[in-house]
Amino acid sequence: MGRGRSSNLTALALAAMLGVTVVAGCGVDDTSTQEPSPSASSTPSAAAQQPAPSPVATVPSGAPSASAVQTPGEGTALALLSTLDVKGRAPKTGYSRDLFGPAWADIDRNGCDTRNDMLRRDLDPVYVREGTHGCVVVSGELDDPYTGQHVEFVRGQDTSGEVQIDHVVALMDSWQKGAATRLTPAQRAQFGNDPLNLIPTIGSVNAAKGAGDAATWLPPDQSFRCEYVARQISVKAAYDLWVTGAERDAMVRVLSTCPTQGAVTRAQATQTVAEPVEVPATTAPARTTAPPAPVAPGLDPQFSSCRKAIDAGYGPYVQGSDPEYDWYRDADHDGIVCE
Repeated sequence: MGRGRSSNLTALALAAMLGVTVVAGCGVDDTSTQEPSPSASSTPSAAAQQPAPSPVATVPSGAPSASAVQTPGEGTALALLSTLDVKGRAPKTGYSRDLFGPAWADIDRNGCDTRNDMLRRDLDPVYVREGTHGCVVVSGELDDPYTGQHVEFVRGQDTSGEVQIDHVVALMDSWQKGAATRLTPAQRAQFGNDPLNLIPTIGSVNAAKGAGDAATWLPPDQSFRCEYVARQISVKAAYDLWVTGAERDAMVRVLSTCPTQGAVTRAQATQTVAEPVEVPATTAPARTTAPPAPVAPGLDPQFSSCRKAIDAGYGPYVQGSDPEYDWYRDADHDGIVCE
């Protein structure tokens, strides 16, 4: 989408405040998904070194006390970015998934675990098992925001993993940027289950992202990058986490194409797409869609496991020759997957 002269000036002014050089009218820089060079970690500006205070949020009823958790800003994402501390990445020392509480705990005490909450929020249509008070999602369809693909979710041992719940700000990334020292165990548990920080996506895409931040990974669908970066900023502001210099620069590059992109609020993050439809416990709609389309031109479709890729007629993939190699686990370390 084109931008007017006033939008360009807004982007340049806010970028200057952040201490980052942005060329007016530039598109998203795809190189921002690569590992940052040492020169990318610039000295933070005075504005970035002195973050503005934010009001304390009222946490959901029944959620653990989290006095340090703040209300995501309602202004632009660029303005909110300027309030974040800019510091180096801390060591991974001491990190464990368990430090963020049980996976998919019912943190808001609504009777449903967080994974089902997120599936019910984003699938359209969404089918839930009768007799579970609308909690257990058995099937549905997802317009994956990270890839732009339309995928089908079917609950089952071999199929549930095809749709996974991504932490927009990865747990390990948060640990290295403030969660280890600034958050209590209760606040970390809330962070790991906060709808603001959760987006369902294709399992293989979630695996490819890993613990990457905006400097090392962005959604393949460029049209979603502005909202994705805005969401990362909103999460980090809410939990008093910092960004690295390279991460901040990558965020500014993305937001320079959409300077009026707003921060994301918790109210927006809890809006459901469709009303759930109950189905008998013995019935679940069968899979009707084809395997996912390739994430990028010239590449094979991504699957949640090599077994599924092989069953669909894809593979093997060789390290260094096939980009698809990086999507799967090389259990025997022989440089070949899906063989």
